[in-house]
Amino acid sequence: MEDIKKRPIRSYVLRQGRLTKFQSKAIEELSSFYLIDFETKELDWDQIFENQHNKKVIEIGFGMGATTAEIAQNLKDINFIGIEVHSPGVGNLLNLIKKNEIQNLRILQHDAVEVFKEMVADLSLDGIHIFFPDPWHKKRHHKRRLIQEQFLELIHPKLKQDGYLHIATDWEGYAEWIIEMIKESKYFEFSSNDFFKKPDYRADTKYESRGIRLGHKVWDFLIRKR
Repeated sequence: MEDIKKRPIRSYVLRQGRLTKFQSKAIEELSSFYLIDFETKELDWDQIFENQHNKKVIEIGFGMGATTAEIAQNLKDINFIGIEVHSPGVGNLLNLIKKNEIQNLRILQHDAVEVFKEMVADLSLDGIHIFFPDPWHKKRHHKRRLIQEQFLELIHPKLKQDGYLHIATDWEGYAEWIIEMIKESKYFEFSSNDFFKKPDYRADTKYESRGIRLGHKVWDFLIRKR
């Protein structure tokens, strides 16, 4: 536990990814419209989105963004900010936003931990989505997992009192880890104990569909503030 406390938590590990021309062009041409710059000041949601009465949800690590785009299209009464560090995913989601004319979704390309520390105001979020975070399946790498007590402590005050945290994983070892973390946490508790019931709003990812075909189970954890 001492190593976990001393090691700064990050929401990602930087991997090399090759940008396609389509993704690169999207970043060049669309960033000024849909990308939010990282700053050491709180987000002004009213300046970012036209519908200021919408609920506010942040997704951490949206991958290639297909599921994020679909959720935003289906839930137009929610304003979404997706956080991702990898440029191919950012470029892909930018293209999806433009193609589908999605008005309630923006992107922040930065480490989510720093974003929450510097840019997210207390009691400002209705929800936080974390879908299929890196499980770091080797035991020596467990300290790199995003879901740690110090991360839960960081995000807890950012949620409104009736806000929720939704985590999905298809890695059994990580699912067991999350269950233990939440049961021991003084910040959160499960709002449902049916971990295999997927909320209607979460669309399947290609990665998830492939895992299901291979016989993998998917856990959906719906969690609320204590």
